[in-house]
Amino acid sequence: MTSPDQTRAGRAPDRLLRRLEWQVVRRLDGRLQGAYRTVFRGTGIDFADLRGYTPEDDVRHIDWNVTARLDEPYVRQYTEDREVTAWLVLDRSASMRFGAGGGKASVVTDLAVCLARLFTQGGNRVGAILYDNQVQRVIPARTGRTHVLHLTHELTRPGPARDDRRPTDLAAMLHLAAGTARRRGLVFVVSDFIGDLDWEPALTRLALRHEVVAVRVVDPAELDLPDLGLVLVEDAETGEQLLADTSDPLFRRRLRAEVDAREFAVTGAIRRAGSVGHRLGTDQDLVAALVEMAQRAKHRRAPASRATGPASEAPASRGTGPASGAPA
Repeated sequence: MTSPDQTRAGRAPDRLLRRLEWQVVRRLDGRLQGAYRTVFRGTGIDFADLRGYTPEDDVRHIDWNVTARLDEPYVRQYTEDREVTAWLVLDRSASMRFGAGGGKASVVTDLAVCLARLFTQGGNRVGAILYDNQVQRVIPARTGRTHVLHLTHELTRPGPARDDRRPTDLAAMLHLAAGTARRRGLVFVVSDFIGDLDWEPALTRLALRHEVVAVRVVDPAELDLPDLGLVLVEDAETGEQLLADTSDPLFRRRLRAEVDAREFAVTGAIRRAGSVGHRLGTDQDLVAALVEMAQRAKHRRAPASRATGPASEAPASRGTGPASGAPA
């Protein structure tokens, strides 16, 4: 016989999905200007036209014969399919649990469920890779609300106890994504990108085959540590601890400089890799964030409105952080 606790646990994913459908997906109706399908499309094989090359174009689409004749680079345009396979590559490491109310992990879950529901509404397939150093789960790409409910269950069920004290291997996560998503599609990489920047080559290789959207999830306290006096901060992944005086002006200036340098380095790495970068704060409205992603993607895909390089990341909303120390 099923216990009451098991029954409640079984209903939790359905409650979460219904809540997000009501609070987010329904609010998006009419706000995406024809929905995401005018933004993210599959890649077709039927030749349609030629146009001048821009720095954001895939070099594999350059028509070298026309380029040689006209002494100017031109790319081929193809009739695009409506259907697209989307992959959600989700960082589930210890650092993602930082923050109040479930922390960044809660935001990742809500974002993933909303994206999956939006894509499957149009008959598209969605798969997911749930990654940390110890446990990796691959959910094959399928469509339908039942599949989204299965994904929600996988995202909300508690994982095994962690005893790994290594920083998250984001490069390995991206290699796993490249090996899993064989057919060209759309890949959302959702992480806080905390750790070494050795993941840039792996992200570059992933972006050569797929359209990659890198979503950085950050907590306001990681960007602007509140003045709490003496606090003991701990690195959620390595366990390293440090006693810090958050009221010390010198400490706050040095921390601000480190944060700014880190933000600049990560933003630059994502841009150089050829990915579209977004920054999502845990205090940011999810509807507004999804609308902004769609608008920027549509602007990036429009040939007439393309700039000379990939768009930089959008700033996250800043506010008063939770009453705890930031990860070291």
